[in-house]
Parts: sequence; structure tokens; C-alpha cells
Amino acid sequence: MICITCVGITVMDRLYYVEALPATGGGGGGGGEYVAQNYREVGGGPAATAAVAAARLGAQVDFIGRVGDDDIGSALLSELASYGVNTRYTRRIEQALSSQSAILVDEQGERIIFNYQSPDLSPSAYWFDQIDFSQWDVVLADVRLHEGAQRAFTLARQSRVMTVLDGDMTPQDITELVALSDHAVFSAPGLLRLTDVAASAEALTRAKMITNGQVYVTQGAEGCQWLENGELRHQSGFAVNVVDTTGAGDVFHGALAVALAQGNTATEAVRFASGVAALKCTRPGGRAGIPDCDQTRSFLSLFV
Repeated sequence: MICITCVGITVMDRLYYVEALPATGGGGGGGGEYVAQNYREVGGGPAATAAVAAARLGAQVDFIGRVGDDDIGSALLSELASYGVNTRYTRRIEQALSSQSAILVDEQGERIIFNYQSPDLSPSAYWFDQIDFSQWDVVLADVRLHEGAQRAFTLARQSRVMTVLDGDMTPQDITELVALSDHAVFSAPGLLRLTDVAASAEALTRAKMITNGQVYVTQGAEGCQWLENGELRHQSGFAVNVVDTTGAGDVFHGALAVALAQGNTATEAVRFASGVAALKCTRPGGRAGIPDCDQTRSFLSLFV
């Protein structure tokens, strides 16, 4: 069985489903009041949702992060456990609020996210040195727990364990994390933030100069691009009835990590991960629609 650990943040997502995303200022600069058609409260966060995806795909998964000692933290850990994700290395911080997000989702599945991370959630990763990272086949990390990702990747590489980076948008400089990555998978905003280059081919080339690993950029419905032996490759997005894109990138990363750990080529792994992410988008929330391996293979068989 493939063994994976996902390092980063877990968040309580509060999802408000609306007809259309509000215009800036609400018209006339007066704010505005909007009515949600539906509401859901589910666990989220890049690394945590990637962990759920990997578990759904049959991997043995640990999540390493931190939560507060509040009711939200208890709910987040309980939900991860319900999906088969082990949280034995996750730290609970006394008198801290757990992370949470308010997410507006429109009828096309597009969203706006407002995230809050309590300053009481210490960014320290001091306890990582007590963990044996050689027990996993892959270490996946998001950029939101920067010190943790850096320490986890350093320890993983010392044990010759594959590292996969979720290179999303962040104010911090992630150059060192990219350098430690065997596979650096950027969102389009994350790649732009790193390279200050809009054209994906040139931006990926610049990112490749930082790492000996492979570099990728996910582009939503347009699919994924990556460099392979210096050549730009592309996997188109799969056409599905999109209900909610929340967590799609996170699910992609978890599925990619599983496929790479199984020895698939980059082309095979990206296609598989794209199928998993597409199916996730057909149901509301960041996790409810994550398919298992059989469902994914059945779906991909329609696109031969």
C-alpha cells in the first residue's frame, strides 16, 4: 500500500451558495446584502483535502498540521478521521482558534474565499524532528505552514522520500520549498507570484531553474501544463457538469501524489489527477465528490 503524509493547514469551510458572486462595493459603494440559496460546513485546507483525496484513492495517509483546542479543531480532526486520515502527528495549540474560511460559490461553481488563520496558531514545526519521515513513500506539503513544509521536505529528502509541493499563492517567498521539491505543482497565481511572468511556458522554465525536480501549473478548466525533458506538455481539463470548484486543486495534488508514488509517468499521473479533480467538481463542497480509484478509471475510460 502507498503511504503518504500531507503537511499543512486544515480549515473549517463555511460555504454559501449564491446565484452570482457579488460585485465589488455592492453597487453605489454601499456594501450590499445578499441571500444564500444553500449553506454547508465542511473541513477544508490544501494539505488536509489532499490527504482526504489520497485516502479515498486507497493510500494510507497521515496529516501533519496544527489546530486550536476549540470545537472547530475537534470537528476538523474528527472529519479527517472519518475519511481514514490519521492525525497522530497533528498538534493542538492551547487557547488558539482553529482556521476557518467563508466561501461564496456561484451557480457556475466559481468561488470567492475569505480565510482567517489565528495568529495564536504557532507556525513552529519543532516537533517534526521527532517524526520518522522514512515511513512514507511521498511527503506532500502546502505553502501555508511554511516552516513545517521546509522541515518536512528536508527530512524527507534525507530519507530519499519523494516530495510534492502545492505551490499556491502566498505572500512568503517559496523559492527554498521549490528547490526541495521533486514535483512542484503551482496554481497559476502561485507561479506568477514566484516568477513574475504571466506566460506559463516561460514561467515554468524559470521555476525549473530553481529545482532539479519537475514543475507543473494547474489552470482550472483549461487543464494542466508541465515541463518534461525541456518540452511543454499539456493535459486538457475534462468536461463535467461543474457544481463547485472548491478544493479542486487540493484534490488534484493528492491524486497526483498517489499516482506518482505508484510509479506512473508524469503524463499518466497528470491525466489521472485531472480526472479525480474533475469528478470532485460535480458535487458541492471540497470533499464530498472525491471519487475512488474504480470511479476514476471508469470516468477516464470515456475519454480514450
